[in-house]
Amino acid sequence: MESCRCRRVEFPARGDSTMSRRRELEHHRHSVGEIREIMNSMKTLAYMETHKLARLLPAQRAVLESIEQVAADFFSFHPGIRPESANATPVFLLIGTERGFCGDFNHALIDHPAPMAHAADLPGSQVLAVGQKLHALLPDDARVSAFIDGASIAEEIPRVLHVVVNALRSLQVAHVDLTLYAIYHAEDGIVMNQLLPPFQQQLHAAPSHQHAPLLNLPPEVFLLDLTDHYLFASLHQMLYTSLMQENRRRMTHLEGAVRHLDEESGDLARRCNALRQEEIIEEIEVILLSAASINGGPSSTSPHT
Repeated sequence: MESCRCRRVEFPARGDSTMSRRRELEHHRHSVGEIREIMNSMKTLAYMETHKLARLLPAQRAVLESIEQVAADFFSFHPGIRPESANATPVFLLIGTERGFCGDFNHALIDHPAPMAHAADLPGSQVLAVGQKLHALLPDDARVSAFIDGASIAEEIPRVLHVVVNALRSLQVAHVDLTLYAIYHAEDGIVMNQLLPPFQQQLHAAPSHQHAPLLNLPPEVFLLDLTDHYLFASLHQMLYTSLMQENRRRMTHLEGAVRHLDEESGDLARRCNALRQEEIIEEIEVILLSAASINGGPSSTSPHT
């Protein structure tokens, strides 16, 4: 039995190496599984956020369309009252993302030729950057006058809007007259909308009624109040739309990542099974060698040999 023990210790090196490799693969597979669960949870949250925004956006669009219709009626009967933009400082509001895992969302915003080239061509232009991930791409841009934290969920948009409005007020104090452009992701890609001076598309609207609207305020005061409502509704709609597109990008990005992790986990499982088969074969070899050692002792040497 002592010789049997000696022989069993001569062959474990290979088995130990196989077992060590299998344990490393199992540990790696477990880590991949944990990462996969986290990413799948993030994808689920993004999916839930898109459903929430899908309920909010139609109402917001309806409010904005109603304001634009009122503006069209107003300008059709008051064509002489038009917002002036002479010598105004151009301000570009870039709406990026607060979180990652959304592909090239922020890079596409900066690399889009029309908005940033337009900003570069206008002297004295200012940029308001919304979203931490966008901030990281514009650390040394002298045009950026304010870095604003973005919204991760729809409930944070009013807070973002409040900070944006305060930043615009600060710029208005320094530059008096502003021309505001919002650059963001929409369903049709990146768009640039002019918000100030407002109602550029409604200035030449044809009258939709025979009689002018009855105003309880002087036309100039009415236009200022309507502009405030328009800016508030437009920024809400753009922030909601951008957040919707961000979460759609995140869902697509994470879906691909989860699929890749599933493939990697399957590959690791196959490799672990192969190593386990090697372990079993090595264990059988050791058992056979041990049995052969016992049978090959003095008792196995018969007189007939």
